[in-house]
Amino acid sequence: MRAADAARAAPLRPPEMVMRLERLGSAHQTRLSFLRVLLRRMRAERWRIARERFELDARGVGTAVYRVDVGERVYALVAFGHQLAPEKRTDRVIAEEWDATFALTDGLPGEQAIARLMANVPLQEAGRYLASELVLARANRSVRLFEDVVAALAQGRQPDVTAVESTGYLMRTTAVYGNGKFGLADRDLVKDRPELAGPFQAEMLTVYLIRVFTVDLVEHLALSRGGVKAARLEPRLRRRFGIGNSTGLGMAPFLVKHPSLIDRWITARETALARTRQRERAAAGAIAAFRAALSGSHRLVAAWQTQDPEQRRRIAALQADLRRIERFADGPVLAGPRPFDAIYRFAEAELSLEGQEYAVTLVLEPNGEIVDDLAGEMAVDESVSFRIDGNMRCGELGRLVWEHCAFALEPDFAERNANARFWYVSEEKLEPRLGERFEEPGMEREQPLAVARDIMALSLALSEQPADRSIASFLLADPRHRRAARRVQIASQHAYSEIRDNLIDARLRPIDILRCKLAFFGATRFDPRSDRWLRITLFQGAPFPDELESGDWDRWPYAE
Repeated sequence: MRAADAARAAPLRPPEMVMRLERLGSAHQTRLSFLRVLLRRMRAERWRIARERFELDARGVGTAVYRVDVGERVYALVAFGHQLAPEKRTDRVIAEEWDATFALTDGLPGEQAIARLMANVPLQEAGRYLASELVLARANRSVRLFEDVVAALAQGRQPDVTAVESTGYLMRTTAVYGNGKFGLADRDLVKDRPELAGPFQAEMLTVYLIRVFTVDLVEHLALSRGGVKAARLEPRLRRRFGIGNSTGLGMAPFLVKHPSLIDRWITARETALARTRQRERAAAGAIAAFRAALSGSHRLVAAWQTQDPEQRRRIAALQADLRRIERFADGPVLAGPRPFDAIYRFAEAELSLEGQEYAVTLVLEPNGEIVDDLAGEMAVDESVSFRIDGNMRCGELGRLVWEHCAFALEPDFAERNANARFWYVSEEKLEPRLGERFEEPGMEREQPLAVARDIMALSLALSEQPADRSIASFLLADPRHRRAARRVQIASQHAYSEIRDNLIDARLRPIDILRCKLAFFGATRFDPRSDRWLRITLFQGAPFPDELESGDWDRWPYAE
């Protein structure tokens, strides 16, 4: 971005607006989303992806290995296909068998390593892993569409386009683990590698390679069934297959437990929006790109299917919002001064929350040259902000509560609904869960995720302390407030670090937290299955490895 443009950048949207759950739960993918950052790097650096091994039988049982050459380093996806009884196919975390299991390895594994992985990866959490394994994943087939696609290809014809578009994936992952879980490589071991330095790049690479595997698998099964008459997927239709994902409460606490990291993600997006709104004029190419993204969005939103009544209402509102944006962003607006600011201000004043946040996606899309560099600012050393400043005085910390965490002082925690839930970790799967405080047992195992309640307690305790007493002395005497004190100090330096709602309120919709994180991943087609878990699609429309070097794929989410 030019220095002159940066100097005139519009103010960022205030955290009091951005960090409310209802808005976070309306987030959409942008060009800063992690999977889009990954694909831009793959294309720019000419990564090479090759199928090294594909030894699967006519049922899809066996082993496949995909090699990824990244400059001087090599990674590999090792995939195991399994025969799964229909009654055992479930998205729930309690599952113990899956249609396929995967590991992303640091380096190309030899026969001995593959044998070790074969003995452990199908066990998932129950297996044993080394620091040479970066990511662990599993996936299940989307049974009806998967079988329909295999049957069609086996007969020498392409599958039904409408069915493909309505589902959007052949397999969906039910877990993608990294960052040191179960003995996998800790992030500190790879964080200095440029290709993995950004958030969740190893996980996004794993999902991308799983997508390649699923297409290879259906074509292999079709060939096994149909022989010489079997067809391969036509490239344009092939791109319409993404990877599905089922995500539940296990992901929700992440945004709460990593306040300075979430601040970096949100700050990058909000800075990108501010830069875009400040552009004085839109070049012809940017206008064309905006119109293409808007046109493609009509198709994408029309294909967004869900049975959730609330999300269906929001999709209908978004469809209407897109038509309103199209009518507003006509020739005079786009050709006029600060066109993207005008479009955003219109959205904020006239559209639903879903429409407002989609407008953010649309105005960022044609402005890659001034926003893409922000992808390099989305990682952070969390240890820097973790240390509590014990020299701070109680009076100063109390003031910071009011200045940066006033949201925590609003609920009345003596009221039942404000204190209705509690977060805990399940004993069976060690996964986060949400309990009903006045209806279920287990409150003694509550996790420290009631941020507003804890900051409220801290504020009351500080009000009883001498203003010049040090925080070190205060916390030494009453260490219960350490976490809250740390969060307030972090919030004073990181504006977007706190969700500004009560996370144990009876009205809490945990999927709002999930959707925020998944939008940063690059997810689309959010499909709530309850208020605690949802299905999404990743990489739908993205180019495959053999297509990366041909054509302009910068705006692939909107391509036909």
